[in-house]
Amino acid sequence: MSTHPNMLGEPAPTLLPLDEEPAGLIASGAQAVDVAARYPSFSLAWALLAEGALAAGRPVESYAYARTGYHRGLDALRRNGWKGHGPIPWSHEPNQGFLRSLAALARAAGAIGETAEADRCWTFLADSSEQAYAELKP
Repeated sequence: MSTHPNMLGEPAPTLLPLDEEPAGLIASGAQAVDVAARYPSFSLAWALLAEGALAAGRPVESYAYARTGYHRGLDALRRNGWKGHGPIPWSHEPNQGFLRSLAALARAAGAIGETAEADRCWTFLADSSEQAYAELKP
C-alpha cells in the first residue's frame, strides 16, 4: 500500500456498471449459487459463495469460488477501461463484488497455506481501495 501520491497522476477510478438483474436477485434474497449459475460473470455471487464456504470451514471450495469471482471481476474491470492499476472504489457498490472476491481469495489462500498469494491479494486490495482493505481485512 503506497502512502505517497503518484506525481505522474493516478488513473481515474474505475466504476463498474450496475448489473441490475443479478444484483436485484441477491438483494431480494436469492441464493448466491442460483445467481452464479444464471449470471456467471456476476462477481458478487461468487464472493458470497466464497465467504460462505470459508465460514463453513471449506477453504479449498472458498478458494475456487473466490478465484472465479476475482477473474470475472478482472474481466469486467478491463471491459470498463481499467488498465491493470488505479483506484477501484469500495464506495461504488458494483465494484464490491470484485473487491470482496479479492479479499475472499486472500483469506482462502491464507487458510490453505498459500502465504505469497494471500499477501499479493491483500496488497492488491489495499492498492485498489484503502476503504475496502479497511472493511475486509480481518
